[in-house]
Amino acid sequence: MSVTFPRRRFLATGGVASALTAGHILVGPALLDPTGALAAVRSHGGAPLPHGLFTLGVASGDPSPDGFVLWTRLAPRPLDGGGMPDRAVPVSWQVAADERFRQIRATGVAVARPERAHAVHVEVGGLRADREYFYRFRVGQENSPAGRSRTAPEHGAIKQRLRFAFASCHNWQDGYFTAYHHLAQEDLAFVAFLGDYIYESAPRTTTIRAHEGTDEPYTLVEYRNRHAQYKTDTALQAAHAAFPWIVTWDDHEVDNNWADEIPQDPDQQPREKFLARRAAAFQAYYEHMPLRRLAVPRGIDMRLYRRLGFGRLATVHVLDTRQYRSDQPATLAEAEDPARTLTGAEQESWLVKGMSHSGTRWNLLANQVMWASNDRKAGPEQVFDFDNWDGYRVQRRRMLEFFGSGRAANPVVLTGDRHATWVCDLTPDVDDQASPTVGAEITGTSISSGGDSDPVSFHRTFDPIMAESPHWKYIDNRRGYVVCDVSPTRLLAALRTVSSVWRPGDTTITTAARFQVEAGRPGVTVVDRLPSEREKPRVEKTSRRYQVDDDQF
Repeated sequence: MSVTFPRRRFLATGGVASALTAGHILVGPALLDPTGALAAVRSHGGAPLPHGLFTLGVASGDPSPDGFVLWTRLAPRPLDGGGMPDRAVPVSWQVAADERFRQIRATGVAVARPERAHAVHVEVGGLRADREYFYRFRVGQENSPAGRSRTAPEHGAIKQRLRFAFASCHNWQDGYFTAYHHLAQEDLAFVAFLGDYIYESAPRTTTIRAHEGTDEPYTLVEYRNRHAQYKTDTALQAAHAAFPWIVTWDDHEVDNNWADEIPQDPDQQPREKFLARRAAAFQAYYEHMPLRRLAVPRGIDMRLYRRLGFGRLATVHVLDTRQYRSDQPATLAEAEDPARTLTGAEQESWLVKGMSHSGTRWNLLANQVMWASNDRKAGPEQVFDFDNWDGYRVQRRRMLEFFGSGRAANPVVLTGDRHATWVCDLTPDVDDQASPTVGAEITGTSISSGGDSDPVSFHRTFDPIMAESPHWKYIDNRRGYVVCDVSPTRLLAALRTVSSVWRPGDTTITTAARFQVEAGRPGVTVVDRLPSEREKPRVEKTSRRYQVDDDQF
């Protein structure tokens, strides 16, 4: 797959784009011998490799001021264990300041090993801050597609703009990843992916396209095949190749609604079997994501929560609300148990300390499940999904009181999971009208999970609940992603919705609504919105409605 990168009039972190000069020093293990990488490949020996090694594309991630992570995986038969011989393979890589790779800035050799599914993770350093770079891999005479990445601003840099997108929940069976085709054309510094990168559901013939395999994945090979299937989507490949990604997981990367060492169905998955499944899922996840070495799994443990800075403008705190959580409660009374935690004590302390001392204008939380209270039934009876923060109320209240303490500048929670858009004010006690607004949450919709939406049914259910929920500012269930423009004075978020996920091409993208959070004024306002689809006829319709795996509605 070849990717054409759109020309950028303005950089995603502010200022006018400029070319790098050719006089910078090369960095990386081959800086004294630019041809050493290819020589290492030729001298490795072994039987000839299969053709078509780069079927899963390329990716970069976790940008820092001096570099980023590069990723690829050699997989000529991606849905059949990869199809590589059982031996290590040297992979050369290059980073350039220009799209034609005439101004090489870093080069080296990484080793793709069979015990890591022949995946490659390269932590590139020594680059200039706040710059666009291009990268590629090579094995023998075969080149990977080229990718584009970007370093973060220096930690103390005063920036006037940061533009990024966040997305979540792309279920292969529920729809095509058409939103990524449009996302790849945006002008962004990075993409934050907030969970449910794969779905573990068994293949079905009643969906728009079927999962590989014959059942849910349980073993390492099965999780590798599932990840590989998702990575074959060309729109997803284009979005990975266009920007660095900051990734975290939710539940479906392992098992629906898993909680620490507890599966969704303990009666059917004994503890030891689930822990083996969890370890396999963790390893396959690392093998397919542009993550640093700190995230390498150790059995059933994997450090995924982390922090990334973008000058003095913003800090992104990446959460993990699965690996350390208490089991979901069954009642409201259990949800008020002070011992229940969604993050674990260590991660909570890390978050509070990091937000208190970030030194940036904005504290952005890359978060999986919804913080804002979300009643599911109109009228006096309350019905909650306790897999969200509604199930962990004491910790939520404690964290939101911290948000309002003045110790953390401008907290904004960016959330996935819901397969719909919920824009909300955050208050420590939603049942107390005197409880102050202490922050904002923008819960983004899904890329494909839930399939083509039914706005009429959605609004029929949730508009009456919204009338009883003054902290809800906007709701919608069309598919897409959210683009955020951050400046020292405000965060402006645009909901970008795609016309269909049940058609593989010829789709359109629309800014359905925009939301604003002003620095120093907790809460969120709706700037503008298009008429919802319940108020106008749908322009595009598919010939039939498919069944979906949607577990939200």
